[in-house]
Amino acid sequence: MLRKTLIALAITATLAACSHEKEKDPKSGEASASASAVAEKASDDKSKAEKPAPKLLIAAEDIMTVQSNALASGPVVTGSIQPERKADLRSEVSAVVLQVLKENGESVKRGDVLVKLDETSIRDNLNSAEDNARSAAMSLDQAERALQRLKTLRASGMASLQALDEAEVRKNTAQSELSASKARASAARQQLQRTVVRAPFDGIVSERKVSNGDTASIGKELVKVIDPTSMRFAGRVSTDKIAMVKVGQAVSFRINGYAGQEFRGKVTRVDPAANDVTRQVEVLVAFADATQPKVSGLYAEGNIEAQSVNALTLPEAALVKTGDKSYAWQIKGKSLARVDLQIGKRDPRTGNFEILKGLSAGDIVMRSPSSSFKDGQSIEMAVPKAVIPKLALADNAAAQGK
Repeated sequence: MLRKTLIALAITATLAACSHEKEKDPKSGEASASASAVAEKASDDKSKAEKPAPKLLIAAEDIMTVQSNALASGPVVTGSIQPERKADLRSEVSAVVLQVLKENGESVKRGDVLVKLDETSIRDNLNSAEDNARSAAMSLDQAERALQRLKTLRASGMASLQALDEAEVRKNTAQSELSASKARASAARQQLQRTVVRAPFDGIVSERKVSNGDTASIGKELVKVIDPTSMRFAGRVSTDKIAMVKVGQAVSFRINGYAGQEFRGKVTRVDPAANDVTRQVEVLVAFADATQPKVSGLYAEGNIEAQSVNALTLPEAALVKTGDKSYAWQIKGKSLARVDLQIGKRDPRTGNFEILKGLSAGDIVMRSPSSSFKDGQSIEMAVPKAVIPKLALADNAAAQGK
């Protein structure tokens, strides 16, 4: 009986010790639960990784066909937009500015008055010159009549030869004085006309140099007039590339202030001498169409198309660049395929890049790739909206036929 009691006490003590040890270390249960959660997450990730990418629905505007295009290359040309017709109007007389009738940016017609100068002193000179001319004309008339009388008297022997010679001298002197007076009157008349400055052609006032009350000396700038319809690209090319430039070559260039717009032109003149300081040669480029800026002095940069070759090209938007490597997403059958590319130079006209290796003419690629594309991903072409009504009519016709 005592033995059974001792055995029961031993069993009870053992169970109590186990229970106490379990309460003392609760982390063992948490570790077991954590290991189970990690195992379940790894299983889920594996199932997600093994799950295929969803089918991609694309439309006709999402794809493009690789084609062979003309790839132009040539020397770089930099410069500014300048008008072919421009006039720096300067004062031809010394006078005070009375009135400036046009402001910067105002359009003018040929013959419009731009600036009026004070004509008081010049008009006085004109009046004096005209009076002298009239007096000289009267003196000449008297000298001619005296000469005719002496000739008559000389014929009858009543006048000496010396008197006749003196009359001829007085007549010639009066003739010279009349000519000089007329010349002074003409010069004064021209100066009077120059006190009114007029526009030499239809255009726009680009710069006003004087204001009312200013003193305009001879040669002082008054206003500048330009013809905005005669703009051209006055560029410069380095001397080591000038041998490639010929008159008539096409030019593509961009103008500061017209972002995203490309202009086309043609070389019209190559300067026969290089600049002494910059060692560059000036090249004039005419705009190929009527679309041209109306502001002069804008910076421009472009390329002269001295050479042209056929090459496969793709726009920059269709390329995906990772470091030094580039690739595109090609459509092969009903799935996407990542194709590594070797690209060449960039066409300055279109911004497209030359494709040296990886694609062929006629291949179809995605126009704007997405970062979510997967290699081998299935694709499906969307039905154009214009086709949907036709398909609906066909289905209705088929249903009525049944």
